[in-house]
Amino acid sequence: MTGCSRLPAVPARLRRMTSPEQDLPALEARVIALVAQIPPGRVVTYGQLATLAGQPGAARQVGYVMNGLLEGLDLPWQRVINAQGKVSTDKLGFGDIQRGLLAAEGVVFDAAGRCDLGQYQWWPDDAPGQERLL
Repeated sequence: MTGCSRLPAVPARLRRMTSPEQDLPALEARVIALVAQIPPGRVVTYGQLATLAGQPGAARQVGYVMNGLLEGLDLPWQRVINAQGKVSTDKLGFGDIQRGLLAAEGVVFDAAGRCDLGQYQWWPDDAPGQERLL
């Protein structure tokens, strides 16, 4: 897939994080399908992905899905950010990589590390409501 980036090595303990209160396989499949559609230079938030995947309010579970992606899966993972317009991968050790990949696609971050969701946030054409900043 063009414009996608291979995931950096993620520690084994983080590869398959799951939430005990949520059965992730169906959500995981929907999230992966949505992430595959995000065009270069655009971003979506974890909460937005949860809503689009039919699980409003499940941003944390989307985070578990994203953390659990297998290495080598050819998805534009870097295009998923938090509702503040920031990357959430700094504590995993590859925030600079994510920001760099997004910057290479034309996403601009301010001095506080935020991108303008009003400019860069992506919605599929058939998304209900298409409300910003989920």
